Amino acid sequence: MPSGILEVQLVDARGLGETDFLDRMDPYVLIQYKSQERQSSVARGAGGNPVWNERFTFRVDYPGVDNQYKLILKIMDKDTFSADDFIGEASIYIEDLLALGMERGKAELHPTKQRVLLADRTYCGEIRVGLNFTRKVDDAGDNEEYGGWRHSEN
Repeated sequence: MPSGILEVQLVDARGLGETDFLDRMDPYVLIQYKSQERQSSVARGAGGNPVWNERFTFRVDYPGVDNQYKLILKIMDKDTFSADDFIGEASIYIEDLLALGMERGKAELHPTKQRVLLADRTYCGEIRVGLNFTRKVDDAGDNEEYGGWRHSEN
């Protein structure tokens, strides 16, 4: 199955609603693609306008078995003495990006603003994210895999 690497550039967020009453919130992002999950650093005291400037990578198969090509970004507020608060969520559908990347070898979406929504689907700010997909070169002609072992023709 063809595969590649999806690189997610988490830039910043603007206009997020404050969840802390006495202090500024400490936002972080859980980035999910299918069964893979990555977590950003915590932007301590950043409130509703955090900046991360971080990159994360995911292994992607395209076409996949379930045809669910959605990147989910859950924005959370880190709390010390209680459970972390859910701030909002953004979803990015990446099927077109993957198809283009498989065709051309690489596809890029420069950092763009994505709507952040609350659980009831109301707007609560925006998050800026860039995406870069690179097709993995298939080297099946050089090596074959046998039950987890690689066999080289050399």
